[in-house]
Amino acid sequence: MPKVREIYQICDEISPFALQEKWDNSGLNLGNMEQEVSKIYLSLEVDTHLAQKVERDSLIITHHPLIFSPLKNLDTSTYPSNILSLLLAKNCSLIAMHTNFDHTHLNHYFATEVLGFRDLQKIEFTLMQEIAPTPFHALLSSIHSSLSSPTLPYLKTQEEILRVYIVCGSGCSALPLITPHSRSCLITGDIKYHNAMEAKSLGISLIDVGHYESEKYFSKILHKDLKNFGYEAIISDLENPLTQSLRKTDE
Repeated sequence: MPKVREIYQICDEISPFALQEKWDNSGLNLGNMEQEVSKIYLSLEVDTHLAQKVERDSLIITHHPLIFSPLKNLDTSTYPSNILSLLLAKNCSLIAMHTNFDHTHLNHYFATEVLGFRDLQKIEFTLMQEIAPTPFHALLSSIHSSLSSPTLPYLKTQEEILRVYIVCGSGCSALPLITPHSRSCLITGDIKYHNAMEAKSLGISLIDVGHYESEKYFSKILHKDLKNFGYEAIISDLENPLTQSLRKTDE
């Protein structure tokens, strides 16, 4: 059986951990580099369901780190200690590939394979494409079609768009990278009220594609890369914990 170290090194070759943002916690979140691995599981993140179903001595590779902030204790009645305790009981290991994977794979995949953009320029952690003058609502309709999403929160500040900026996950920190009043639109997830107020003041349009919806492709992408190195992995079908309610209209 392979050891955690062997698979960690392959993950580092696929998407170097050194590329992660300084605030991130990609890498080995739990386990021992010398531990032998019985099975490999891939998931956007580890939840209680996955922690309960994995086999003993498994390695879980997630996009989101389970441990972000320093832990002051391991109170197993609280998150994330409740999940960590389940993994520890099964001698499981956990590797996270977060912002490093955004840089090397996920953002580009979402922009090209899902949304259909090409000729992208990378500006720090953001992808940008100049487009022919496009009515905002035509762009919004195109994103709707690409995602098959019934609802997309948005902010329209100008009628016409010349540039799109794309950040999968939560990307409103990209707003300072965008020239104000430049007929630009930021496509990302987790847009909050104050993000929208900031963008409105700068004349930057926004389309909220959802955090989960823009990153749910992680396991599919990594599965293919690991297979190229001769490793089989089990994809865990993690569903969005949030469900949208659509108001019924009177017939």
